[in-house]
Amino acid sequence: MSVVNGLLRPLFDALLLPFRSLPPIVGLLLVSLVASIGMLLVFKKTSNQAKLEAVKRQIHACLFEIRLFSDDLPAILRAQGEILKHNARYLALSAVPMLWMIVPLLFVIAQLEFHYGYRGLRPGEDFIVKARLKEDAPGRPAARLEAPPGLEVSTPAVWIPSERELAWRLRAQQWGDYELKLTLDGQEYSKTAQVSGQVRRRSPERLEPTFLNQVLYPAEPPLPKESPLASIAVSYPEASVSIFGWHLNWLVAFFLLSIAFAFALRRRLGVTL
Repeated sequence: MSVVNGLLRPLFDALLLPFRSLPPIVGLLLVSLVASIGMLLVFKKTSNQAKLEAVKRQIHACLFEIRLFSDDLPAILRAQGEILKHNARYLALSAVPMLWMIVPLLFVIAQLEFHYGYRGLRPGEDFIVKARLKEDAPGRPAARLEAPPGLEVSTPAVWIPSERELAWRLRAQQWGDYELKLTLDGQEYSKTAQVSGQVRRRSPERLEPTFLNQVLYPAEPPLPKESPLASIAVSYPEASVSIFGWHLNWLVAFFLLSIAFAFALRRRLGVTL
């Protein structure tokens, strides 16, 4: 997974580079358009389009039968039963292309989450850095957090025994990309921090190198396997996407836009949904 993420990170950085200084909705519109076209083409190639079209015709025929025999209860019940049967058939036919799409879509969503899910820190804004130890690590370690010029460590470490966690309060002073240095029992670990108003990849948490962590948190290379740390986290605020004055989670906006584009383009691309 480290190799895959190492390839995907610069790829998505490059694709979204032209939209960094624009409102998030601009880049998300293009991403949703490309994703919807890709999903339509995959759906077309991996589904049985003829059978899907036949099932849809059968569903429409049953709906027409209900309207035509609206005063015949047995006929209505029979048609409703047929609709349920055809819907089950439709879902079964759609399952194959969905299985083809789900893994690539998961990788896309995992990358986009760290471009659109969090906003950057701002000068004058306080934030928290947390270092959490693994369950098998000994008690409180000797720890020191160092910040480069542009960031200020405001408080000494606070040890939370129940969470096996060290926490520091910091303050952002200047715009820029920074690297924090955590020294733990003589070993050094780094963590990125961004003070930026642009739409960029941000890593709120650097985790131990399990497979699931690398799938869900690909924004930054994992911690060394032998490290006593389970995670190092920076408390970035969550971001939202504004659509006609509504502030939505980026994932909701992405799916709404992708669905809208898919239905708008399905006939042009000759796809039966």
